[in-house]
Amino acid sequence: MNLYITHSSCRLHDNGIYHPEMAERIGRIEDQLISSQLFEWFLHDEARAATDEEIALVHDPRLISVLEEALPEEGVRAVDEDVYLSPHSLEAARHAVGAVLDGIDALHEGRAKRVFCNVRPPGHHAEHRRPMGFCLFNNIAIGAAYALHKHGYERIAIVDFDVHHGNGTEEYVRSEPRVWLGSSFEHPLYPHSDPLSDLENMVKMPLAKFSGSDAFQQAWLEQAFPALRVFQPQLILVSAGFDGHALDPLANLRLHENDYAWMAQQLVKLSEESAQGRVLAVLEGGYDLGALSVSVREFIKALFELSA
Repeated sequence: MNLYITHSSCRLHDNGIYHPEMAERIGRIEDQLISSQLFEWFLHDEARAATDEEIALVHDPRLISVLEEALPEEGVRAVDEDVYLSPHSLEAARHAVGAVLDGIDALHEGRAKRVFCNVRPPGHHAEHRRPMGFCLFNNIAIGAAYALHKHGYERIAIVDFDVHHGNGTEEYVRSEPRVWLGSSFEHPLYPHSDPLSDLENMVKMPLAKFSGSDAFQQAWLEQAFPALRVFQPQLILVSAGFDGHALDPLANLRLHENDYAWMAQQLVKLSEESAQGRVLAVLEGGYDLGALSVSVREFIKALFELSA
């Protein structure tokens, strides 16, 4: 009843040499799951490619056209600060979105209870009209919109524990009161979002540099989870970013893999209260390959309730 979704095209997106968001991220995660003898304990699917219509549930259709026109025939082309395109980038991005949509279908139809999407490029910085921060399309926001429009959900929660705030997801939630967002993030840090929560359906938890595990867990336990319980989500979607790890080169939050296992355990409990156990997580950040792979392993073990 647990489902792992990926697609080979997600490894074809290339940000250029020395860029931290690299194809090896997906491979190292998968290698870790295999070497830990976990990989055979859940179902596996290859993601479909999302359609223009599905992507346009969140993004301006002109964004899709602009990115298509900017695709290079070879090499790598910058299209925004920290956003790059290679010949297969949109193919990868469409399958990253498609993985989330396939996972939501599987949850809704009862084919799976929990889903992890090991895909790239990440998504939570992408705004309605603009790719940002390594992200082309907002995978998690499109997933929420898809669940609302196709399956008729009325309350969806997005949990985002990436070390960088998901500004694109916040932009979407500001226009959609049926979706709740809880986001912890290091502050100040890219994308330098306003740290204050000003919506009933949003809890932002800025954490100071070097905060560590206690502050992280306390913020979720005291601020976000009580509000999440009141919201009573029918589906929980997770922007699973692992760049808060102490070894990550892009931030300084000093979390550890046990924190990600703890987070998954909390989400499992919360999902049983109102969402019939339904949780889908999609990969966001995490740029030290060793820390990333171990953190995802521990998160998946807890999310899928595997004892190995």
